[in-house]
Amino acid sequence: MSAKPVTITITGAGGQIGYALLFRIAAGEMLGPDTPLRLHLLEIPQGVRAAEGAALELQDSAFPLLTHVDVFDDARAAFSGANVAVLVGARPRSAGMERADLLAANGGIFGPQGAAINAVAADDVRVVVVGNPANTNALIAAANAPDVPRDRFTALTRLDHNRALGQLAPAVGASVGDLRNLTIWGNHSVTQFPDVAHATAGGSSVPALLAARLGGTDAARAWLVEQFIPRVAKRGAEIIEVRGSSSVGSAASATIDHVHDWLHGTSGGWTSAAVVSDGSYGVPEGLVSSFPVESVDGAWRIVPDLSLDAFARHRIDVSVAELIEERDAVRALGLL
Repeated sequence: MSAKPVTITITGAGGQIGYALLFRIAAGEMLGPDTPLRLHLLEIPQGVRAAEGAALELQDSAFPLLTHVDVFDDARAAFSGANVAVLVGARPRSAGMERADLLAANGGIFGPQGAAINAVAADDVRVVVVGNPANTNALIAAANAPDVPRDRFTALTRLDHNRALGQLAPAVGASVGDLRNLTIWGNHSVTQFPDVAHATAGGSSVPALLAARLGGTDAARAWLVEQFIPRVAKRGAEIIEVRGSSSVGSAASATIDHVHDWLHGTSGGWTSAAVVSDGSYGVPEGLVSSFPVESVDGAWRIVPDLSLDAFARHRIDVSVAELIEERDAVRALGLL
């Protein structure tokens, strides 16, 4: 066990996703079974009591890896020394709220948090934004942290990636663990593009397996376009309709997967994460967009030189156009 604990700051820690994260992180699932950790829980004043209650439960759970739990309502105090920052708390869109109002409200959250990370976080800080609109919230946070390398800011599309794996596995008669090299492109929104063109199951091409099981290439394409892609993209809404509230456990699980792979490396193919674009695949430099990525030496690297057919190119362009529109909107609000 390493001597120095890793500090993890979680915003919105008194909420449902925060609660679902805390106990799994404390058990070692995010950092590994030999890494001690301390938790900084950040909440707005109205949420502090809930976070304090979670802290009491963490203490009562007697996790061997957990050295400290501290609750804050001040961002600078909460991000002090943070090695990992998980930004969960965000302003949800309410009935009648205009999109510009939503972006402005979240700018008021993620701008100051980015500034606090810039001022007091550890030199090796890594940030994942979970709160929606996640890609643009990550863009806002990064813009307010000019001294932190841009590649340390990411947004969560691992949830979409995992959802796609869960839908694809039964369709090809494989287990999730057999699937490799699926990609989520673009925005964490209904415009995202779950791409199986390069995916394999047990070493076999997923498009070929779908064609064999569904009765040909045309039938496989129809299933992808009419069922798979829209269901993955709209899975969050489906869960709200069935469960009565938004995704919690799966969002927490994907967040743990994202950070674990970022720190420890990917194996057996690539995964998906929203990272700051370097211009790859025609995505404008600086946008926070989902790509196929591998983690190498603690850094995400966009997988290069994948072929894209006309359908994929169109779907990526649509999602990127939405990201550009969001970027321009927050820029007009003075948030970048």
